[in-house]
Amino acid sequence: MKSRVYFIKANREEKPEIIARKARAIYLALGLNEKIQSEDFVALKIHFGEKNNTGHIKPRWLTGIIDEVLKKSQRAFLSDSNTLYVGNRSNSVDHIRLAWEHGFTPDVVRIPVIIADGLVGREKSEVKVEGQRIKSSRIASAFLHSEAMLCLTHVTGHVQTGVGAAIKNLGMGCASRAGKLDQHSVVHPRVNAKQCRNCGVCIRYCPAGAIVQAESYVMIDDEKCIGCGECLVVCKYGAVKMKWDEDSRRLQEKMAEYALSVKNHFGEKIGFINFILQVTKDCDCMAKNQPAIVQDVGIVGSLDPVAVDQASADLVVKTAGRDAFKQGYNIDWSVQLAYGEKIGLGRQKYELVELEEF
Repeated sequence: MKSRVYFIKANREEKPEIIARKARAIYLALGLNEKIQSEDFVALKIHFGEKNNTGHIKPRWLTGIIDEVLKKSQRAFLSDSNTLYVGNRSNSVDHIRLAWEHGFTPDVVRIPVIIADGLVGREKSEVKVEGQRIKSSRIASAFLHSEAMLCLTHVTGHVQTGVGAAIKNLGMGCASRAGKLDQHSVVHPRVNAKQCRNCGVCIRYCPAGAIVQAESYVMIDDEKCIGCGECLVVCKYGAVKMKWDEDSRRLQEKMAEYALSVKNHFGEKIGFINFILQVTKDCDCMAKNQPAIVQDVGIVGSLDPVAVDQASADLVVKTAGRDAFKQGYNIDWSVQLAYGEKIGLGRQKYELVELEEF
């Protein structure tokens, strides 16, 4: 059986209101709006873009979708979770200010911006998974307190997963900081003694009591460390380091299992829309403008995250006349799709339905 994926051609040269009408058409084709109840909290999961990044989804492209959602429920909100690395999106205050800077203000989007894992990324819940890679996922609480979700994704390349699309937005993007650390690393954080100021802030924040003070620096006790990532963010001097997992397959499979835990929470009340516009070599976490690696393709949507990502990748490859993702980073990005199908996240086979009227 094939999953249905809706597609409409679009490009950045079009006026924002035209792109908004096209995105609205994709959204309505999904049938998700009909399932939303008036009392539902509806999370519009999005990446607001790092500071100075210009590839992210533009707020005015979403006005048509938001119009339709608000007809069903007044409890809709735009959301993302805080980052594992220290920066403009590692706490809710700076994160929301950055979203405002990128145009996600009340006068434009008309719904609140809520960071799903709280002020400093500590608000999370565990979801049992019992997968091959993880036994439980650590998901930002606001997502699990919602009844419906629309996952809005800007398709990009990615240095670790090859492709960043709906599966990554769902699995990595909905994870709390502890969940991100769980996916990205197979070892606990370490302290660089030369950079440590021995200020003790990380000790106060560590929920496991795993950090001990030495004469001129602190140390992390592996036996006690629970891998929550608190110390990574609260250290103002960059003394706490993490070792990035270099095994792309393991990361992609963990990411897919995390995505499945979120999708299962929402059941039939979740949908996915991918914007294949200004597809860049790197994801929107890059704090700079990047040129497109392929001409603009359009917008796709589905109730199936695997199918919508497979269709997105196929359209990019077809348009570019080459595997533009693999050209950026020599990574087998299909791992997340094949594994997603294996664990029941979705199907790789799809029927592409092109919408011409909007």
